[in-house]
Amino acid sequence: MPVFAGSELTCLRGDRLVFTDLDFSLAPGGALVLLGPNGSGKSSLLRVMAGLLKPVRGRLSWDGATVADDPDAHRAKIQYVGHLDAVKPVLTAAENLAFWAALGGAADPAANAARALDRLGVPHIAGVPGRYLSAGQKRRLNLARLLAAPAVLWLLDEPTVALDRAAIALFEGLIAEHRAQGGMVVLSTHTDIATPGGAELHLDDFTPYADDEHPDDHHHEGEDAP
Repeated sequence: MPVFAGSELTCLRGDRLVFTDLDFSLAPGGALVLLGPNGSGKSSLLRVMAGLLKPVRGRLSWDGATVADDPDAHRAKIQYVGHLDAVKPVLTAAENLAFWAALGGAADPAANAARALDRLGVPHIAGVPGRYLSAGQKRRLNLARLLAAPAVLWLLDEPTVALDRAAIALFEGLIAEHRAQGGMVVLSTHTDIATPGGAELHLDDFTPYADDEHPDDHHHEGEDAP
């Protein structure tokens, strides 16, 4: 599997320079944990990696091939789970998941959905409409997308929000399994998640602040406009 990398990435949101001259490299089996205070650009970097936000400078690449030259090939390699739950309230949990599985090209979306819900420990919610799911159930449903629509690179923004310790431990096992198969993981989190042998990227090392500014003065980066 190829190496995923970014070089000299610079991100501008509105009139604010979020981060600049940021480099990273992620090899098969690797994990990268994004750290930094609110507003330092963790969510923005994940969106740049996912191709949802274009950097004003710098490039993303797979084994040296620029992502911008073939964005469709890049999208086929990633599964992005944002900090908000993408659950349609009128569809059941199984229907929500089957939609994502079909979007990922699954031959049997319904079967993929059933297996993923089982692996996440919530097979009993399959027939429950999204509007009736608890916050923890919605989060497990969103993480089930990683299994229902497999991709080599997982991009995860606060993936353990609303999860209890048992669910976090289950998720850590899924990450370990994915990495053991050569998969890659990039995640931001305020909770300790086991990523043995993984690397850390401190976003505030790349964020230019004026002398009178402090990261806490900015709003939460996850609330930035698209």
